[in-house]
Amino acid sequence: MRKKVLIIEDDSRVSQFLKRGLSAEGYIVSVSETGEAGLQSALEDNPDLIILDRMLPLMNGIDVLQEIRANGLNKPVLMLSAMGQVEDRILGLKMGADDYISKPFDFEELLARLEALARRTQDLAKETKNLVVEDLTLNLESFQLSRKEAKIGLTAKELALIELLMSYPNKVFSRERIISNVWGSSYDPLTNVVDVYIKRLRNKINEGHEKQLIITHRGLGYSLLP
Repeated sequence: MRKKVLIIEDDSRVSQFLKRGLSAEGYIVSVSETGEAGLQSALEDNPDLIILDRMLPLMNGIDVLQEIRANGLNKPVLMLSAMGQVEDRILGLKMGADDYISKPFDFEELLARLEALARRTQDLAKETKNLVVEDLTLNLESFQLSRKEAKIGLTAKELALIELLMSYPNKVFSRERIISNVWGSSYDPLTNVVDVYIKRLRNKINEGHEKQLIITHRGLGYSLLP
């Protein structure tokens, strides 16, 4: 299911840049340019994710965030701000933001953080304890992966990688985005660690099976199923 993202940002250049980028990634995106309008949209439309600017005219981002939480809306909020001081980030997080990123920001990093928030929420809300894609099953309590009931032994990083791919089947992840989600944004993006782990994971999953589940998209990245 496509997720809805609400952007509350008064700078139209930033909001339209984000809207184009996130729409291209498959999100349903709406934009509010004031705190008041954003608060109303958040409460009425119940988006899956909210991107909230810290510095808004009249009703600032902290006030909007407090009202969102006071009204019982617990959807993930990623706060944007040109105020990069540690104290400002701490205040945003204390007031109920789930993550905080300073302007100017890298879109790939923002996207990775947004996906991490969405995945975390998906895990918390999941009634079933399994991720299932075709004949591949990942138990989210024991972190046991199996294919057609045959158990597959994985390392911690292999588990994190397959969980990412299984959470968004058919979605193509670039190497940079996989590194951000599995190894962290500080990891060297020029390393070939993703290719190494994909090869190891593919060998383990495909052993004894004809159908290939992990697909390589040349020049783009990897996905689970085409």
